[in-house]
Amino acid sequence: QVQLVESGGGLVQPGGSLTLSCVASGFTSGFTFSNYVMSWYRQAPGKERELVALVTSTGGTTNYADSVKRRFTISRDNAKSTVSLQMNSLKPEDTAVYYCKAGHPWGITYWGQGTQVTVSS
Repeated sequence: QVQLVESGGGLVQPGGSLTLSCVASGFTSGFTFSNYVMSWYRQAPGKERELVALVTSTGGTTNYADSVKRRFTISRDNAKSTVSLQMNSLKPEDTAVYYCKAGHPWGITYWGQGTQVTVSS
């Protein structure tokens, strides 16, 4: 059973930084962590879940939502089956539950349970 476990959320003041981590486990032979595109999504109260950032299976390509470009950095460590999201210059509008997602090219998808990020003074 594949599991994605996020951590690192919390309360931070505007302008502050947080690093989210997602540890993956339970992959079977032929469907290893390195086969999956990893993404971070977020969902604020009353809003739809939105893509924040993604990194391809080898880590060679990343993409970001316009709202977080130059502030957030996604990275992965395939040897440790982890993906991270470094968030700098946080704004109140970044407040949301952040979710880790693993997406296989064949359409298999897994989600973590989410971690709350609150940006407030």
